[in-house]
Amino acid sequence: MTTIRWGIIGCGDVTEVKSGPGLQKARGSALVAVMRRNVELAEDYARRHGVPRWYDDAQALIDDPEVDAVYVATPPSSHKHYTLLAAAAGKPVYVEKPMALNYGECEEMIAACRASGVPLFVAYYRRALPRFVKVKELLDGGAIGAVRFVKIVLHQPARPNELDPASLPWRVQPEIAGGGHFVDLASHTLDLLDYALGSIRAAQGFAGNQAGLYPAEDMVTGSFVFRSGVQGVGVWCFSAYAAHDSVEIVGERGQLSFSTFGVDDPVRLVTPNGDCEFYIPHPPHVQQPLIQTVVDELLGLGRCPSTGESAARTSWVMDRMLGGDFPSP
Repeated sequence: MTTIRWGIIGCGDVTEVKSGPGLQKARGSALVAVMRRNVELAEDYARRHGVPRWYDDAQALIDDPEVDAVYVATPPSSHKHYTLLAAAAGKPVYVEKPMALNYGECEEMIAACRASGVPLFVAYYRRALPRFVKVKELLDGGAIGAVRFVKIVLHQPARPNELDPASLPWRVQPEIAGGGHFVDLASHTLDLLDYALGSIRAAQGFAGNQAGLYPAEDMVTGSFVFRSGVQGVGVWCFSAYAAHDSVEIVGERGQLSFSTFGVDDPVRLVTPNGDCEFYIPHPPHVQQPLIQTVVDELLGLGRCPSTGESAARTSWVMDRMLGGDFPSP
């Protein structure tokens, strides 16, 4: 096999720019089919993106003999269902983040793919973005010496589309999203730290709903300890007066700081020798670098850094901060 032919289940907003074109532009990759429950929207996407086939039934796409691998781009509430269907058909799965509604579902997905002998990848694409690869390179190279602690601060104002309880977006409906914006956004930062500093062995937190705009939490504070002994704290608030996004990694000889979501913000290195800033732009399709690693692994040419096992660890940490009580992975 020289080309991995993809089918997308759920060709919604995330697939328009972030991921769909990446499946088409990655080396050794092609997008051959898409599925959406509204067949007219599926056809519209296919025609606009030059995809030859479209479906309104996920099983039909999975059973398509010309689909080699399946990308699940639906909300988290259906990630497990579609992953299990693809695994049963013997097809590799690339699933959106967060991986599932909770860590328990992640375990089921991993077990099903392992039993079927197919790989499972998760779209924590910051693991392959050049800006954050630079962060890992600096840490691995000893730029700040031994790491001591991490501090995460993310706060945002409430969004206008969250003010009408009759038409809330799915991202703040826990039965669909697994939580609120914490689950959607904090997952990126926590997974990135798992990639850069290793896995977290203990986590705890407090979650609350301070503004009362929707059923999900809008406030989380947490603390965590990596297996290496590095400690961390975080605060996430989604009903604050203004937006702020910062991650600080403090070591024995310096500090690295960056934002998880800022497009133009630099990676900043501060040491006794002075300050240094690295301005590294994102590519046009932010998932394409990670997609390339997925394709390379499926073709036997490399390894993808974001697996079901790594993504499940992030779900476990979030569950702990939200009050869940799963054993440590």
